[in-house]
Order: sequence, then C-alpha cells, then structure tokens
Amino acid sequence: MGILSRTSYVIRSKINSVLNRAEDPTETLDYSYEQMRDQLQQVKRGIADLTTQKKRLEMQKKRLEENVEKHNDQARTAVQQDREDLARRALEKKKTKMNQIEDLERQISKLQSQQDSLIDQKDELQNRIEEFRTKKETMKARHEAAKASSTVSEAMTATGEEFEDVGRAIERAEEQTEDMEARAAALDELQESGAFEDVLSDKDNIDRELEELSTDSGVEAELETLRSEVGGGSEADAEPEPESVDEEELEDLEADVDNTEIDAELEELQEEENA
Repeated sequence: MGILSRTSYVIRSKINSVLNRAEDPTETLDYSYEQMRDQLQQVKRGIADLTTQKKRLEMQKKRLEENVEKHNDQARTAVQQDREDLARRALEKKKTKMNQIEDLERQISKLQSQQDSLIDQKDELQNRIEEFRTKKETMKARHEAAKASSTVSEAMTATGEEFEDVGRAIERAEEQTEDMEARAAALDELQESGAFEDVLSDKDNIDRELEELSTDSGVEAELETLRSEVGGGSEADAEPEPESVDEEELEDLEADVDNTEIDAELEELQEEENA
C-alpha cells in the first residue's frame, strides 16, 4: 500500500469515526424512511405518466375505429351507386386505419404490461416501506429505552464526575454537621458541669472549696436557727398569750433573734476551724 493510499485510508477512518460519534441512529432511520417514501412517489408519478400515454393511444385507437366504420359505410354506399373506384379508395383507407389500429393495440398492450409491472413494483415497495416503518419505530423505541436506561444507570452508579463531586460534597457536609453536633454536645456538657464558670473565675481550688464550706455552714446555721424558732414557737403556744406587747419589747426580741443566729454561725465556724 502506497503512502497516498495509506493516508487516504487513515483519513477515511478518522472521518468515519467522527461521523459515527456524531450520528444519531433515530435521525438516520427517519432520513432513510423519507428517502424510501420519495422513491415511492417517483414510482407513482411514473405509473401516472405511463397510464396517461396509454390513455392517449386508446383515444387515438378509438378515433381510428370510428374512421374504419366510416370508410366501411363509404365503400358500401359507393358500391350501391356503382362507383367501384370510390369503394376501392374507401376500402384502402379502411385497411390503412386498421393497420394503424393493430399497431396501436400492440403499443397499448406493451404499455399495459409496463403499467402492471410498475404497479406490482409499487405495491412491493410500499409493503417494504411499511415494514421498514414498523422496524424503524421499533428501533427508535429500543434506542430511546436503551438511552434512558443508560442515563438512569449512570445516575444510580454516579460514574460521572459531576456525581462524584456531589458525593464528596455530601460527605464533607456530613462531616461538618457531625463536628458541629459533637461541639454543641460538648458545650452543653461543660455548661451543665459548671466548667465554664471555673474557667472564667480567677479563684483557685482552695478558694472554691472554702466558699463551698462557707456556703454549707451558712445553710446549716440557718437551718439550726429555723429549728430553734420552730421549737420556741411551740413553747410559746403552750403558755398563755400575753395581753399586750410593747414596741420596745418587739425590737428587743428581734435583736435577740438576730444575735442568736449570728452566735450560731460563729460557733459553726469555730467548730470547723478547730476540726
């Protein structure tokens, strides 16, 4: 194979490859179907033209047959009038017309045969076109179904780059969401445990423990005071109720109560220090 032949072969191969990628099978089938329909129309026009020619010959034959009858009548009239010369001439014209009629009949017969053949070809072509149309629609349906199936398969398997990017984006979003949820849960846990207060406070552990002890001591002292008040109230209920109390006595009573609470708290603090 020469250089030019190989180059031509490579070029044709490249062109065919490009055409195959760009070709839409459904469009090709539709185009082929239209081409076949155009051929059918041409055959029908050919049949119509041939039939027209045959009809013209048949009309010409009919006129010749009328002339034959007329010449036959002329010859009969001439014989009746003893004009053999005129009768002979009429018969000669009759013979000429009859020869023409025979020739026309042969041509008409030939055209009829051609017409019958074209009609058969037209019917066969029309049947093929109908079969091709059925196959074409079937192939188009199969092609569209295969195309749809391929698209769905690609979407389900996420083989395309776009679907891969979407998958990675979803993974990143899930990771970020999980991180935020974990952080929120951790903050809630620290808030409930009071760790934030410890972090924001400038006190050390000893200060916090002393505050807790002081708070507990204050609570115990108040509780003891309440017990004393409740006990004193019961004894007061048992004794007869005085008729009247001066305001100064009430102030002294309140002062005594306050001093009692304070003394109780001091005693608690001293006991804790001694312990």
